[in-house]
Amino acid sequence: MSDQLRLDIPLLLPEVADTADRCVARLTSELEGRDGVDKVHVVRSSDGSPPQLCIHYRPDILPLERVRQLARSAGAVLTGRYQHLFWNDLEGVGHARRARTIGLRLREIPGVIEAEVGAAGTLRAEFERSETSIETIRKILLDMGVTRKSAAVAAAVPAQEGHIHGDDGHDHGPDHAHGPDHKHGHKGSDDHDHGHDHGGIFGERTELIFALLCGLVLGIGFAIEKSGVAPEWVSFGFYLAAYGFGCWFTVREAIENLRLKRFEIDTLMLVAAAGAAALGAWAEGALLLFLFSLGHALEHYAMGRAKRAIEALAELAPQTAIVKSADGSTREVSVELLQIGDTVVVKPNERLPADGFVTVGRTAVNQAPVTGESVPVDKEPVADRVLAAAKPDGLDAKYRVFAGTINGYGAIEIAVTRLAADTTLAKVVKMVSEAETQKSPTQRFTDKFERIFVPSVLALVFVLLFAWVVVDEPFRDSFYRAMAVLVAASPCALAIATPSAVLSGVARAARGGVLVKGGGPLENLGSLTALAFDKTGTLTEGKPRITDVVPATGVPKEELLRIAVAVERLSDHPLAAAIARDGEAMLTSARVPVADDLNSLTGRGVTAKVEGETVQIGKVEMFGTDGIAPIGDEVATAIAGLREQGRTTMMVRMGDRDLGAIGLMDTPREAARTAIARLRELGIRRMIMISGDHQKVAESIAAEVGIDEAWGDLMPDQKVDAIRDLKAEQPVAMVGDGVNDAPAMASATVGIAMGAAGSDVALETADVALMADDLAHLPFAIGLSRQTRRIIRQNLVVSLGVVVVLVPATILGLGIGPAVAAHEGSTLVVVANALRLLAYRDRSAA
Repeated sequence: MSDQLRLDIPLLLPEVADTADRCVARLTSELEGRDGVDKVHVVRSSDGSPPQLCIHYRPDILPLERVRQLARSAGAVLTGRYQHLFWNDLEGVGHARRARTIGLRLREIPGVIEAEVGAAGTLRAEFERSETSIETIRKILLDMGVTRKSAAVAAAVPAQEGHIHGDDGHDHGPDHAHGPDHKHGHKGSDDHDHGHDHGGIFGERTELIFALLCGLVLGIGFAIEKSGVAPEWVSFGFYLAAYGFGCWFTVREAIENLRLKRFEIDTLMLVAAAGAAALGAWAEGALLLFLFSLGHALEHYAMGRAKRAIEALAELAPQTAIVKSADGSTREVSVELLQIGDTVVVKPNERLPADGFVTVGRTAVNQAPVTGESVPVDKEPVADRVLAAAKPDGLDAKYRVFAGTINGYGAIEIAVTRLAADTTLAKVVKMVSEAETQKSPTQRFTDKFERIFVPSVLALVFVLLFAWVVVDEPFRDSFYRAMAVLVAASPCALAIATPSAVLSGVARAARGGVLVKGGGPLENLGSLTALAFDKTGTLTEGKPRITDVVPATGVPKEELLRIAVAVERLSDHPLAAAIARDGEAMLTSARVPVADDLNSLTGRGVTAKVEGETVQIGKVEMFGTDGIAPIGDEVATAIAGLREQGRTTMMVRMGDRDLGAIGLMDTPREAARTAIARLRELGIRRMIMISGDHQKVAESIAAEVGIDEAWGDLMPDQKVDAIRDLKAEQPVAMVGDGVNDAPAMASATVGIAMGAAGSDVALETADVALMADDLAHLPFAIGLSRQTRRIIRQNLVVSLGVVVVLVPATILGLGIGPAVAAHEGSTLVVVANALRLLAYRDRSAA
């Protein structure tokens, strides 16, 4: 399989032409800025068939599932003949090297486009349903000694239109993809799961028990040999048994690697042990296998501990819920049976079983398990259940609740808005589990390094075998030295150095309410010194209010307001919502007319029809361009005065009359200044606020929160250009809501979305998602990323440093026993160092 693939994917677009065009433009804009994408363009057809989205990309950096998420967030749906498969309950993986071998084997299956396996037992794959099947993949895994724990997928897959859900993944319809070496082979059909517990006669602890048995019989044999209490063949029998226990799992992995024409560490260790046996050094060979197998088993345990930190998230949601019927009776049901619209009763101090909104009762909910918020959030019932159910995602946070959070002092009733498989918690668990399969830049580097390093070691060992030709020593000594060098140079610790840190870092972030989608964003975020912030809803509350109403001469204030309210009622923009809400409150008896034919001019304003006349509402820059008449001097002067005061201004025109201007102001977040100060302490030297608002307004808000640079008057496409210009100078992260600013976020080195717990779009578009709508979590995320990066570097120094020291030492005479002890010891050191991330605390917040 080559490093780059090309995909031609049919797009199912909304039927309205304008919307379709915007979807395509937004999708291509988001993809073009992504690392791993070399080229992306849309090829439109002339015969009425769906347009083709052509992507030239590297699947190890940008998986196809990520493309799907971006497509959904842009408003387009990728049809696909691919099936996306994600399992996180594999048994028999054990460690990073074996995970890599399994992934390579799966990628050899005809029809499999992507396959990545994580050391903690996760599998992410994309395959063409017409070429292969889940049953084929399952059989290959079974041949390699890998099975699933159970028939149920541990991480729920979001229910999307056009998807088929079940134990085995979900379908995506008829995509077409092809790569330079894409193969076509046998066909198969999906089958049900035959998962069962795996691990051997002792279950998942078999490898550890075999390693301990290896050490036990080795010790007995060594004692018998030294004491001389029994014939020599007795001690030899114990050494042979030690070889059997020690290489039981290693031989299988070595054979699999040789089939794939790869020399991995397992192969090197077996060669060294066989060499020791050939020299008659059975005790040293058995010691090598004992320490190596023990290191494997302990590594498996350590990775399992990090994985259990992720699994603990899935266990937050209760298994049952109390459903209230229309007649007032209640019954307990499994959460999987909950339907949208069901009424669920939640008692005080119980965990909430579903996502929804409060219909009865008041309480304070501890949302820390999902959002990481340290203070319980007050909740109250919605005023109108029917209206709330129509647009549940648009509700204020005081009404919305999430599965897995903890109810406080009051009994409440909630209306279910999402199925159990689609809750925010279920999506977070799936994405965090899947993140392990997304390799970081360091991990990709170490993989490439090992592909060069291992053959080089074999070449060196081959040369050392003939040292007796130039050095006056017997062949036995040269052979022993070569085997010692083989052990010393095996990069066991290097293979686990990065994956263990990434898995621990992602798990710790999720526990703190931060979703990080893989090692790439985690490492990149830790190296940044520049951040760009969107203004509205990020640095400000995102809840503007009317501060000034300035009608033109001869225009009553009520007329200006009623026309503005009529039009803005039709829009869902935050400024429009503020004008509709506050304007209606200011109107006492004036009747608000009905508006229709709303047309949005992206980044500028809107037009609509009111009482037969065209109404235009927007920025002053909207007027005087594209055939729209400029505004009069009187209103222009009023708007300039409002802007000098830091107001956001909206001009209102009806027909050819300027009705006046409305000034609004958004309040900076209370936590913004503190968060900005903490970010400076963490080493973020440059922070920029970008906004579509007037430059004066942008500068005013930036000064209030402590940001030095403010770039205003930016249209959405100009925000993208601004981020790209910044990225050309230095790596930069973009912080926004993940919805309106998704293209700019996609162009940044790392895209960070706030308040993602309440937004599917934000969850899908962001590289890093702050589940709470709280800027205070950003320093935690960056601090954890920096610590992760430091630990990865420390692990690399330890793993490579041991090799650098041991290779010369073994050439100069160090034996196999001390070499393997130091070698395996370094592996345990790097894993233990990585596990420290699970206990990371944000000390700057104290």
